[in-house]
Amino acid sequence: MVTERVVLPLHERIDALIKALGMNQTKFADRINVSRSFVSQMCIGVKTPADRTISDICREFDVNEEWLRTGVGEMFIKKSREEEIAAFVGDILKGEPDFRRRVISALAKMSVDEWMLLEKIARQLNDE
Repeated sequence: MVTERVVLPLHERIDALIKALGMNQTKFADRINVSRSFVSQMCIGVKTPADRTISDICREFDVNEEWLRTGVGEMFIKKSREEEIAAFVGDILKGEPDFRRRVISALAKMSVDEWMLLEKIARQLNDE
């Protein structure tokens, strides 16, 4: 028996994406520089996003463009560990200075010996 895969319409994929991101429509709209009412209208199928809006959504949230446009494939782009780290550091650097930025700054100033000591401490904590 072959099960047929149901592909959601674009407006339902956008709504599902917002839910998967754990966001509300206002925050989603702010991130892609559109109005909340436009996002609401996209989610119910009244408005269709332009190519530019689709590109903005994919870039801002690491969404697989093929999935967003057609429903085929995975919702999100799979990133390598190096890409995840680069994105994490990039987010820290473009945001307001906070604890994460201070930690990254402190780590960047460490000598090789200090890194070795930190690794030793981390291994000890892991063993406990």
